[in-house]
Parts: sequence; C-alpha cells; structure tokens
Amino acid sequence: MGRWQPDARGRLERAALELYVERGFERTSVAEIAERAGLTERTFFRHYADKREVLFAGSGILQELLVDAVARAPETATPMDAVAAALEAAAALLQERQEHARRRQSVIEANTELQERELIKLASLATALADALRRRGVDDASASLAAEVGIAIFKIAFRRWVERAGDKELSQFIGESLTGLKAVTADA
Repeated sequence: MGRWQPDARGRLERAALELYVERGFERTSVAEIAERAGLTERTFFRHYADKREVLFAGSGILQELLVDAVARAPETATPMDAVAAALEAAAALLQERQEHARRRQSVIEANTELQERELIKLASLATALADALRRRGVDDASASLAAEVGIAIFKIAFRRWVERAGDKELSQFIGESLTGLKAVTADA
C-alpha cells in the first residue's frame, strides 16, 4: 500500500538523505532507500538514474530559476547586476530549505565522488548563466566571466549559510560576498 501514496519523488529524497546522514553515502543502497520510502527499487529508478542523483534533483529547477532571473533583469542591468539578481532569486528559493541544504552538504563533503558531482553541477549552472547573458547581448568573454564569478559568489555564500545555520539569510551572505568582490577588485 505504501507505494501508492503520493509524492514518491519527495519520499525518496527524504529517505535517501536520512540514510546518507545515518550510514554514509557509500554504505546506503538503492534498495534501502526505496524500502525506507515505502517504495520499490523500480520506482526509485523511474525517478533517478542512480543514488547520487537524489542529492542533485533540484539542480534543474535552480538552473531554470537563474536563467529566468537573468532574462527578467532590467535592460540597463550590467552583466554582474543580472547575475546578482539571479543569485537573489536562488536565495529566495533555497532559504526555506536551509536544514535540508545543511544535511545535504554534509553528505557531499564526506564523499569525493559527490564533491566532483557538485562541481559538475555548478559548472553547468555557470554555463547556463553565461548563455543567458549572451542572449542579452553580452559578449562571450564578459558573459563567461560574470557567470563564473557569480557561481563563485554563490559557492562561498552557500557554504557560509549552511555552516552558520540560523545566523543570517542566504541573501545576506550573497550580498556580503558581492560587497567583498567589489572590495577586492576596487584597485584593479
């Protein structure tokens, strides 16, 4: 009866994260995730290609959000202003999931394979941001630079946010990182 309950995808994500935190990523099997979620392995593989992807399921939504925010930025926005608007949109989405993000990050940091996967996903986000900037008429080099810098800002702000749970909102950490960028490039 459990497998007919709604939200199979969400249940699999919650079960996987619980098990990864309890046992570690390496010592958790797809069968155990499916069992914890009250589903079958077959259902798991309908939603995810492998057990790594459970941790990265939201990256497509995040990418769409970033790209849309860049497209909606005012026409007069500089490339960095458009990227900053995208990062603010991401912060609004992620803020309500801070505890999930903190737990997810602890699992990723404990596993080299997951760290590599995270870097690939971040590189994909940078590519998508750069493409969105190019569609706004930004030249190739400037679009790539602004996108890469934006992802670096996001990485630093996100890390501080998960490490200092409850201290400040993600948007505040992003703002501080943008201010820090201006400070380190002021004499350039």
